[in-house]
Amino acid sequence: MAQRTSPTERQRRLGSELRKMRLAAGMSAETAAGLLGVDRSRLSNIEQGVRAISEERIRTLACNCDCADGTYVDALVEMARPTKDAWWERYRGSLPAGLLDIAELESHATRMRTAHSVHIPGILQTSDHALAVFRVVIPPLPEHEIALRLALRIERQQVLDDPDPTPYLGFVHEAALRMRFGGRDVTRAQLEHLLLISEREHVTLRVIPFEAGAFPGAGQTVNYAEGPVPGLDTVQVDSTHGPDFLYAEAQLSKYRGHLDWMERIALTPGESGDFIDAIARES
Repeated sequence: MAQRTSPTERQRRLGSELRKMRLAAGMSAETAAGLLGVDRSRLSNIEQGVRAISEERIRTLACNCDCADGTYVDALVEMARPTKDAWWERYRGSLPAGLLDIAELESHATRMRTAHSVHIPGILQTSDHALAVFRVVIPPLPEHEIALRLALRIERQQVLDDPDPTPYLGFVHEAALRMRFGGRDVTRAQLEHLLLISEREHVTLRVIPFEAGAFPGAGQTVNYAEGPVPGLDTVQVDSTHGPDFLYAEAQLSKYRGHLDWMERIALTPGESGDFIDAIARES
């Protein structure tokens, strides 16, 4: 299998999990390499996501590391399968790889929880709202780049439109609802879109009003994507240099705590709908 020049986040995660499995079993790199019939440098490349690994080798490693969690091993095998036909691959080489990693993360999530303080969640944005967001970046994006980012953002929303859609819970702060990206008309249309999409059975929106006060992680944008097993959950957070992906257990525990806190202080789904509707009427 050919060596990759730039592995995706999912490929890096697979390599990280294989290394974690090996270390948890106290198995040396030399022993693992011999077991899989590869040299140590190739094993290192596999654990960095630079080289692919076959299903047989994953199951061989899992068996010899006494990993008895069949669901976890099956998920690792699924992660190893090629994704060259995935829709986001059409943007490879045209958009930053991190944006495609977000799309891939969402497409494989079994459930998503997000938290936004200033922005409407990207997966729920209208085209006009997204355009307004893309036009307030430094340095300014050229129009063809804006068009590509808009197309990707809209395609990401198919995870909520599929016949078997991904369950979604979004926490949106009042500040995000009152930000007028694109002006009054665009803002009103965006809020009305939130009300419409929140009527879907698999979508839950909950508003955190100003009067709810302080909560941890208030300044962050958080996308918590659940995997087939809790150990394969991933947190994606935004930064000025692009998305960061976190999956150490301490990090996952921290962000689960953040989201659980928000769940305690947010308005109920019904109250949230009324709240959004009231703001839409003001716009």
